[in-house]
Amino acid sequence: MPINRHRLPIPKHGPLNKRISAAALSYYEGKDNAPRVVAKGQGIIAEQILSLAREHQIPVYDDPILIHALSTLDIGEEIPPELYQIVAEVLAYIYRVAGKLK
Repeated sequence: MPINRHRLPIPKHGPLNKRISAAALSYYEGKDNAPRVVAKGQGIIAEQILSLAREHQIPVYDDPILIHALSTLDIGEEIPPELYQIVAEVLAYIYRVAGKLK
């Protein structure tokens, strides 16, 4: 079932309001059933995640609503089916930016 981004709760305080947040996903075809959260955080931790992405030339996709949804998952947890569609769109974007998808 695709995620309805308009129905996700948006907190009045926290990751969607001025405080920087970040999450990182990993997916190994043939090993993982779905992408997994490998890092997440706010403030300094988020800045470190983004810095590492830049350092390793990993494209960054900015979507506060998705970050909020991912922040509810544990590190190492696979994303739920409700997030498959939006994460697939993000991964397609990243592959295009990285020149791996035409």
